Amino acid sequence: MRGVRDSVRLWLAPARVRQEGATPDYRFSLANERTFLAWIRTALALIGGGFAVDQFLTDHLVHWVRVVLAVVLLVGGVACTLRAVNHWVRCERAIRRGTDLPVSRFPALLALLIAVLAVAMVAVVLLGRAG
Repeated sequence: MRGVRDSVRLWLAPARVRQEGATPDYRFSLANERTFLAWIRTALALIGGGFAVDQFLTDHLVHWVRVVLAVVLLVGGVACTLRAVNHWVRCERAIRRGTDLPVSRFPALLALLIAVLAVAMVAVVLLGRAG
């Protein structure tokens, strides 16, 4: 639990990250920031998709199916946002320390989540309107 608390503190105090290791070539830090922004765009797309499913598929889906799809997309967006900042800090620290970049299963899990949702949406399109 202490490790999680310390990680979250680094999210909110990026100047502390700069105290570690040596200053890297700025291009590496900028590339890390672009990756962070890509994750944030993905999170926004998931959140927007969740709201779109909830608001615009009212005539196409049974209520509980619509709610489940919307909530899964929204939770995926939240997880993606939290993962983005956590990964940014972890990568920045590794770059400054000169160590290997951290690995994560999150991209594979996110891809699996999106694939499952896409299959569910294909079923919605093929089956047409709800009852």
